[in-house]
Amino acid sequence: MMGGHEGWWGFGGGIMWLFWILLIVLLVWIIKAAAGSGGHDDNRPRTETPLEILKKRYARGEIDEEEFERRKRELER
Repeated sequence: MMGGHEGWWGFGGGIMWLFWILLIVLLVWIIKAAAGSGGHDDNRPRTETPLEILKKRYARGEIDEEEFERRKRELER
């Protein structure tokens, strides 16, 4: 036996295990941060265009076809 330190050195040492775990966590965090900063923010709600809103209102029956076509023409100007 080596002075009762076999438990620590048998698996690379307790501090070395901690070092490698922290290093892996840090690398995963860096990769996720780099991948998430691709120029867009997925957490930001997407803003609908006026035409998309108009189409949804027509689909729900809030406006009739005549009103839909009139407003669509106005938006396309």
